[in-house]
Formats: sequence, C-alpha cells, structure tokens
Amino acid sequence: MTEWVQSLVLALIQGVTEFLPVSSSAHLILPSQVLGWSDQGLLFDVSVHAGTLCAVLWYFRATLVQWFASLLPGRDVDRSELWAVCIATVPVVAAGWLVKDLIAGDARGVNVIIATTLVFGVLLGVADRRAREPAEGLPHVSARDALLIGLAQMLALIPGTSRSGITITAALFLGYHRAAASRFSFLLSMPVIAGALLVMLVTSHATRTGPSVDSNMIWAFGMSAVFAYGTIRLFMHWVERVGLMPFVIYRVLLGLVLWVWVTQGT
Repeated sequence: MTEWVQSLVLALIQGVTEFLPVSSSAHLILPSQVLGWSDQGLLFDVSVHAGTLCAVLWYFRATLVQWFASLLPGRDVDRSELWAVCIATVPVVAAGWLVKDLIAGDARGVNVIIATTLVFGVLLGVADRRAREPAEGLPHVSARDALLIGLAQMLALIPGTSRSGITITAALFLGYHRAAASRFSFLLSMPVIAGALLVMLVTSHATRTGPSVDSNMIWAFGMSAVFAYGTIRLFMHWVERVGLMPFVIYRVLLGLVLWVWVTQGT
C-alpha cells in the first residue's frame, strides 16, 4: 500500500477517533502493529492532531471569542470555565514532559493498548450508568473538579486510555451530565493538543525527512480536520440521546479481539 494511502487512512482514523472515547493514539498505532504498516511515528501523530485542533477551535470559536473578550480590561464577566480549563491542563502538561520518552517507546505496545482499552472502557461504562440527567447534573465545572479531571487526564498519556474517554469518565463520576462532561473534555483538548504540537515540533525537528513526507502530512492534516469537525458535531448532538454505551461495547470488543490476536499469534 502506498504511503499516501496509509496517510489518508490514518488521517481518517484520527479525525473520527480523537474526540470519541475510544483512543485515537491506539488506533493510529494499531495499523503498524496488526497490518505490518511502518509506524508513521509521533511527528505524523502531531500532523493529524493539528487537524483535529483546528476542527475543535472552529467548533468552539464563539466560546473562544468570549474567553478572549473576558480578559479585556473592564470586563466583569464569568471566567470560571476558562480558569477551569487552565487548571485542568496543568497536570497533563507536567506529566507529559516528564514521561515523553516512555510514551514514544514502550508504552506504544499492543499489550498496553489491550489492557487500557478494556480497563478504561469498562470504567467508562460504569460512569455512563451513573450519569445524571441534565436537570440533575452540575452546571459548571468547579476549580476543584477541574483539578481532579486534570489529574485523571494524565492517564491519557498511555495509549489506549483515550483522553476524551478518561476526562468524560471523571466528569461523570463527579456528577456532571454527559453533555457538560463532553463539552469540558473537548475544551480541554485545545491546550493539550496545542502543547503536544509545540513540544513535538521542537524536539523532533532534526528527524524530519524529505518533501514527500511533508506533503503526506499536509494531506493528512486537512482530512483529519474535516472528519474531526464532523465527529464533534455528531457526538455533541447524540451524546445525551444515545449515551456512551456503544463506545463501551466497541472498546471491550476491540480489546478482546486484540487479545485473541496476540495470544493466537504467540
């Protein structure tokens, strides 16, 4: 299979799975492990993550405008959501910097993905069963809860955990309804993805190859942005109507299939 086709497939996977609670990083790694594709590496991951970042920035553009306006002098407006996102971002940024070498190496194995896919998939199911209705859930994320969600988000550095999955799970356990939990999770993705882009662009500058790789990354960037935006819109529309159980079932089935594949292969 040609390199650009692989790039297209991986961009579609990233765009669809980044904001679903199924772990985009695991789905990007699995083709290289299961199908024998060459691992595109973390630099390619950054490229398709940039597309998803543009998608979520565009989706929440009105919120971003309000945030920036609230920082202007003389504006007496509620900044609680902005500060909650800032608070929740600090733990994962610190942890990501400390364990970045481990993330790029041993943590990208299939056995790790199987374990995290199953464990955190079941945990998401438990949280979904306990989820409150919109009228009962907490309206805004407090500073304390933001810190707890941020601490939970550190687990998403392990492939297979799912950043959106673990943050939504934590928010549901804290008493927020599905739509509020999903919204906060998506808002959290903006500084996290942006931070990952910055770190990887700096640390991997010396490993860049030729223009063909760059063109594939540009192509993948655009495709991941389009599919990510569509996924965000659909997920936010359906999360309260359908719930999260379809994703729980998918994660459990995926984990079991991978477990059988690994055990049969050995």
